[in-house]
Amino acid sequence: MHIKFYLLPVFILSLGAIKVQAQDLRELRVKPDSTISNNVDGDALTIKNINVPIPKLDLQVNYWKHWTKVGINFNQAQFSENWSLGGLNSYAIGGILWHKSEFNRNNFNFTSEIDMKYGKVKNEGQLAKPNNDRIFWDNKLSYKLAKSWAVYLALTYETQFDNAFLYGKDVNGDEIITGLKSSFMAPGYFTESFGLEYKPDQTFSLRFGTGTARQTLILDDRLKPRNARDYYEKYGRYPNPDDVTKGTGEIFGVKEGRTFKNELAFQLTADLNRNLSKNLNLKARYNLFADYEDINDPAHRLDATLTAKITSLINVGLGGTVLYDSALDGKVQWNQMLSMGLLLNLPK
Repeated sequence: MHIKFYLLPVFILSLGAIKVQAQDLRELRVKPDSTISNNVDGDALTIKNINVPIPKLDLQVNYWKHWTKVGINFNQAQFSENWSLGGLNSYAIGGILWHKSEFNRNNFNFTSEIDMKYGKVKNEGQLAKPNNDRIFWDNKLSYKLAKSWAVYLALTYETQFDNAFLYGKDVNGDEIITGLKSSFMAPGYFTESFGLEYKPDQTFSLRFGTGTARQTLILDDRLKPRNARDYYEKYGRYPNPDDVTKGTGEIFGVKEGRTFKNELAFQLTADLNRNLSKNLNLKARYNLFADYEDINDPAHRLDATLTAKITSLINVGLGGTVLYDSALDGKVQWNQMLSMGLLLNLPK
C-alpha cells in the first residue's frame, strides 16, 4: 500500500509531460491562411526544369511473315527371286518445297506463295518415270474494302520440271519411249487476274476474277503444233500417214503454227488451309477458268492434301488432283498419292 502512494507523484509528472508535448505539437500546425514560402515579395515560385534522359530503343516494325516447308518421301518394295505371291520390285522418291511470304500494313496485303513438287518412280523392268511434277507460283496484291472483302490483283505462273513421255514396247518386250507428252514450259501458263476477294478468316479465301487473262506457251520445239507440211519438213514423215493433209492439230489449246495463246476469262479460285485437329491439316485449292469465248466449257482443277503429323519431323500425307480441261483431254483426269517421309516446318 505504501508503494502505491510512492508511485503516485511519478504518475502525475508523466501526465504533465505528455500534456506539454501534445500542446507543443498543436503549435506546429499550419493555419489555412498561412504560407510556407520564404518568398516574402509574393512573386511566383520558380520551378527548375529537369531533363530526364530517355534511352534510344531503335524499335522497328516488321510487316512481313514467312513460312517454309521442306520435305522428302521415299517408298521401296523388294521381293526375293522365288517370291510366288505376286509383286514387283520398285522404289519411289519425291521432294517438296513450299514457301509463303505475307506483307500486311494498314489495308494493304501482299502474298507470295510457291509450291514445287518433284518425284520419280522406278518399277522393275520399266524405265524411271516422273510421278509428281509441278511448279506453281502465285502472287496477290489486295486492298481491304470491308472486314471480309477486298479488291485484288494477282499473277500466277505454272509449269513442270521434267519431260513426260509416252511409252511402248519393243520387239523384245522391253519398255521404250515412243513420244513426248509435255516438258518444262510446254505447256507453261501465266495468269493475270483482277476482281474481288472474300476472306472471312486466315484459313479460307475466295477470289472472283471477273477480269482474267491467261497465256499458254509452248517453248519446246518438239511439242510445237505444226501443219502437215511443216511437220514433214521437220521430221521427214506425216503425223497422220492415212491423211497427209492433217497436221498435229491443236496442242494444249494452241493452234497449228503457233507457240502462244491468249484467253480472256472469268476465274474463280478457292483456297483452304485449315488444321482439322492438332496434328491434322487439310490444304486445298480449287480453280475454275471459263473462257469468255466458250464460257459453257470451263476448266476445273482441284488440288488437295491431307497431312497427319506423327512426330515433329515425320508426316504421312494423302494428296491428289482432279482435273478437267478440254484443251488437254475430253475426259476427267486424276491422280492420287500416299506418302510418308520427313517434313521440316519453318518457323517451328
